[in-house]
Amino acid sequence: MKRREFISGLAISAALPLAVYAQQKMHRIGVLLVTGPQVMGPYREALRKLGYIEGKDIEFDVRSAQGQASRLSELAAELVRSKVDVIVAALTPAVTAARRATSDIPIVMAPAGDPVGTGLISSLARPGGNITGLSGTAAEASAKNLELIREFVPGARRVGVIIDVNDPFSKPFLEQIQEGAKTTGFEIHQIQIRGSDELEGAYAALARERSDAVIFQGSLPIQPQVTLALKYRLPSLTNQTNVAHAGALAGYGASVEERGHDIAKYVDRILKGAKPAELPVEQPTKFDLVINLKTAKALGLTISPMLLARANEVIE
Repeated sequence: MKRREFISGLAISAALPLAVYAQQKMHRIGVLLVTGPQVMGPYREALRKLGYIEGKDIEFDVRSAQGQASRLSELAAELVRSKVDVIVAALTPAVTAARRATSDIPIVMAPAGDPVGTGLISSLARPGGNITGLSGTAAEASAKNLELIREFVPGARRVGVIIDVNDPFSKPFLEQIQEGAKTTGFEIHQIQIRGSDELEGAYAALARERSDAVIFQGSLPIQPQVTLALKYRLPSLTNQTNVAHAGALAGYGASVEERGHDIAKYVDRILKGAKPAELPVEQPTKFDLVINLKTAKALGLTISPMLLARANEVIE
């Protein structure tokens, strides 16, 4: 009897380390970016609030194309080879590259513009395949930016739009702006580019054409555009609020705070066994307006107190 109890005790002791190991499994999260992580909001902090401790039970493998969309396929393939548990991909070009790289590893859009229209998912309710996450309403927000330009620059007539032709979302992005121009009365001057090396020429062309403001896509490098917009004295707006922190005049779009928490929620559910195909894709419910007053002063613009009062954040 004692011998059996002794052997049983050994078996339990041997099993304990395995049980502890299973509970403390390190989850590897691949993050695929077109530019920087700011568009994703505080997703790391949100994961911490859900109980994940970086370096203990979760780690991040971050790959950024630094604004060069042609690098995304290679970076996505690297994440697949490293066998991450989930790929969080920010913006449509990154999600597209991740989708091409794997049909097995779950992909969380963080976000992607018009994912149904661009063919990334079957529907918002049942995305199918290995992709779920957040659908951006960036196109609609871009149209809203036209209304804001009228308030920032009352006499404006022509608006330049910088289009990233490598981004599958560029078509609905431009269509919504053109639709918005019908009601706001703006003339739209679009310039299509394929990489950051074409930005200087694009902004110089907008200045020659006497554009009164510029709207640009978040999938293009942010800081060079902010610098060029100031150089050519073009008020710059975008559908990503974080860009105003980089020096754009204003950003109107989905709350990055809400986005960070939603990304963490998807990652948590997938790590706990949920299938992406069965997780409905969510759209933003909260929108923010961020105004950079320092940039406004540099451009010689006077912002009305009413517009400042509407802003969720004013950067001084």
